[in-house]
Amino acid sequence: MIVDKHGSPLSSVDNLKPDTRHGMILYVEDVSVSFDGFKALNDLNLYIGDGELRCLIGANGAGKTTLMDVITGKTRPDKGKVSFGQQIDLLELDESEIARAGIGRKFQKPTVFEALSVFENIELSLSGDKGIWSSLFHKLSGEQQDKIDEVLQTIGLTAEQHYPAGRLSHGQKQWLEIGMLLAAEPRLLLVDEPVAGMTAQETERTAELLTSLAGKHSVVVVEHDMAFVRSIARKVTVLHQGTVLAEGSMDEIQENKDVREVYLGEEEA
Repeated sequence: MIVDKHGSPLSSVDNLKPDTRHGMILYVEDVSVSFDGFKALNDLNLYIGDGELRCLIGANGAGKTTLMDVITGKTRPDKGKVSFGQQIDLLELDESEIARAGIGRKFQKPTVFEALSVFENIELSLSGDKGIWSSLFHKLSGEQQDKIDEVLQTIGLTAEQHYPAGRLSHGQKQWLEIGMLLAAEPRLLLVDEPVAGMTAQETERTAELLTSLAGKHSVVVVEHDMAFVRSIARKVTVLHQGTVLAEGSMDEIQENKDVREVYLGEEEA
């Protein structure tokens, strides 16, 4: 059951419409997570604006993956609050409920159905509670067909829509998985290292894709490739030892002495 931060049930209509009247779609407040005495997150506070494209950077062990796990319900924090919009308490929901509420997550390694066509992969991901067989054998409505066409155009795979997904390049599989998320109509996308293993051309296309999604969607990108971050970043959050070390534009982050010592300096070394 989807509930608000006061524990009251929300209707299915409310689930897809987080209250963003104050301009924020995600509130992470005073969140801590410990694993066997190690604090992966330490009183972390993070706020993501509605329609914002945010980049998260930090050295290995900074808490980036744990933060994503908390937002998507995979990990429960020891303390703190996490809200989707003002009214949806994510800590009261399981992973599937969080996905239905409008939060999509893309992991580093693409997970597509390689034997199915590009079109069928997106068809399976259309919003709604359908089984795999009913999804593949039911007749698409005109609205559903238009949605798939829109997604294909957005991710640049219209010409490849009838190819088995296994024939796609690594970069194209990444775009397909982003398309599968888009088919479910999320308000917030969490994207983990989207350009790892890509060619320069694929990396450039991915930058264009993620930038185009901001506005209609809120997008949080976790990435180690600093050149890629520079190419898309509007605002960057730097994590260190489970807390926010700095936030600002890429220029501000690059000039921040603490950041250079803790993270950028390590990358240069």
